Amino acid sequence: MNFGIDRLIADPALLGQLKGRRVALLAHPASVTADLTHSLDALVAAGLDVSAVFGPQHGVRGDLQDNMMESPDYTDPTYGMPVFSLYGEVRRPTGQSMHTFDVVLIDLQDLGCRIYTYVTTLLYMLEAAAAHGKEVWVLDRPNPAGRPVEGLMLLPGWESFVGAGPMPMRHGMTLGEMGAWFIDHFKLNVEYRVIEMQGWAPDAAPGFGWPPERVWINPSPNAANVNMARAYAGTVMLEGTTLSEGRGTTRALELFGAPDIDGKAVIAEMRRIAPEWTAGCTLRDFWFQPTFHKHVGQLCSGVFIHAEGAGYDHDAFQPWRLQALGFKAIRALYPDYDLWRDFPYEYEFEKLAIDVINGGPGLRVWVDDAAAEPGDLDAAASADEAAWVELRARFLLY
Repeated sequence: MNFGIDRLIADPALLGQLKGRRVALLAHPASVTADLTHSLDALVAAGLDVSAVFGPQHGVRGDLQDNMMESPDYTDPTYGMPVFSLYGEVRRPTGQSMHTFDVVLIDLQDLGCRIYTYVTTLLYMLEAAAAHGKEVWVLDRPNPAGRPVEGLMLLPGWESFVGAGPMPMRHGMTLGEMGAWFIDHFKLNVEYRVIEMQGWAPDAAPGFGWPPERVWINPSPNAANVNMARAYAGTVMLEGTTLSEGRGTTRALELFGAPDIDGKAVIAEMRRIAPEWTAGCTLRDFWFQPTFHKHVGQLCSGVFIHAEGAGYDHDAFQPWRLQALGFKAIRALYPDYDLWRDFPYEYEFEKLAIDVINGGPGLRVWVDDAAAEPGDLDAAASADEAAWVELRARFLLY
């Protein structure tokens, strides 16, 4: 199993096409080769002229935990090239930074979810490359959540840094494939190439997207393991609520809870409302106490989502529906619960965070409507999912 970076480093012909050119790298801590050498070190060792580095949200070094924590530009202490932050004073590459290279290599481990901002950073880099006549290569990596598609389509007018375009929450594509779709959808005139993986089998057990022989390295501070990557298309919605998503614990975005709910009762209510949406995983009630962030220092009752082990069924697991069901259960058990968090989310100040996350108000309206049935949300999402599966088909490489 070889990722794009592994193929590039091992292929003199591919490297030869970059020799004599100024090369930029867009990377983060999970940008490593099979032997865990960081891609920057590997590219320099291969003799390439790496003239600039770009970092996405959380930075090249992955040192910033939360959302809306910005990284500065700096000079790489080892090699001396400029490191430009795409989550600092700017989100889009500046004209100044675009003049530092001829071709940019994008080597980002993604999670397969629309809201994960590396997807949007890919689009912004493609748009800047089109404007400045630069070439873009994506060194492809696995989608650890695999091929399944789930969620409502982002609505027109709801684009944001966590919603680059009209796709469902769980898109089931690699970054290389997504780049090709962006170019087609937004009609970009840019020279684009994907260095494909070798041996990726997204439907194969036990990884179902993530090759078990490869070491998992957090692509962002709270993306601790494959279980998180599988659950994330649902648990990320917790960022728009008053419920804890587990920041301040060692298993963030694999759980939800609060001091004033009963996790065991929530699981029972979820199974009563829509038992089919709890399939494919194991739900465990438990207690936790965040050391920072929401409900810091308070004992919380919660639900842990185990999309792993003998109880995991890749085809049956629906994390977006599962988390929506968790909200619906809390609303049924505690009708007046102050569920939706009202605060600026990824620099959107006028819309509720839960709606920004979902690319529209549909999920929140369904949760808050006591008369709304699971079938109502399922019908809307199923139509969007079917449309996306058809749309993405010609861009799939594997």
